[in-house]
Amino acid sequence: MKKNVLHSYEHLSSHYEFDVDRKPYNAYLERPAMVDLLPDLQGKKVLDAGCAAGWYARYMADQDADVTAIDLSPSMIAATKRRAGNAKVHAFVHDLTDPLPMDDRSFDLIICSLTLHYIKDWAPIFQEFHRTLKPGGTLLFSTHHPFMDYMNHEVDSYYACHEIQDEWTVDGEKIPVTFYRRPLEEIISSVTDHFHFIKLSEPKPTLEFKKVHPEGFHKVSTKPNFMILKAEKPEL
Repeated sequence: MKKNVLHSYEHLSSHYEFDVDRKPYNAYLERPAMVDLLPDLQGKKVLDAGCAAGWYARYMADQDADVTAIDLSPSMIAATKRRAGNAKVHAFVHDLTDPLPMDDRSFDLIICSLTLHYIKDWAPIFQEFHRTLKPGGTLLFSTHHPFMDYMNHEVDSYYACHEIQDEWTVDGEKIPVTFYRRPLEEIISSVTDHFHFIKLSEPKPTLEFKKVHPEGFHKVSTKPNFMILKAEKPEL
């Protein structure tokens, strides 16, 4: 599974790097809702877990955050470094399924955008998020909405965790993509086992989405595509 994800995103890295600012599902659906939920970033230490081509890393650095950005894909890390330029971003390759190479209570915020659905076992990752967040720190992550994946793919049971084989067409090329869908209860429990739950958001598209992708606008206006969860590590 890890090799499949790495292969796909090594393949997709240039597409993400050059199109990330205008990809409708990112720029005009997930991202505005994520940005609205960000806490104050000035002077904060932030982990961008699964940074892809570095949009969030650069955005948060521009808000005066000290950003550490990690991703499984070397090509994505190279893209993040190019986007960051001289901004305060330390980016390096790391597999989220391995322990984080940071001290306890290192970060004020951990953000994880559209990454966790590529990983089957969330428990050790959330343990590491809890370990490396400061008390009172914020966890903010987005993932596939379980309703979307259940409706779009043939699965035996909504209540089980399933591996999904999908295919994306990018610039005329078909790219195989593998991810996991899981029920809402499991997603929420992954958070509440370690954090205080704050908010669940089901992003709706902006009007810019309609302008650039009118055929997809009705679908994402009437059916949830992503979900965002915000939580906090309890104070000592």
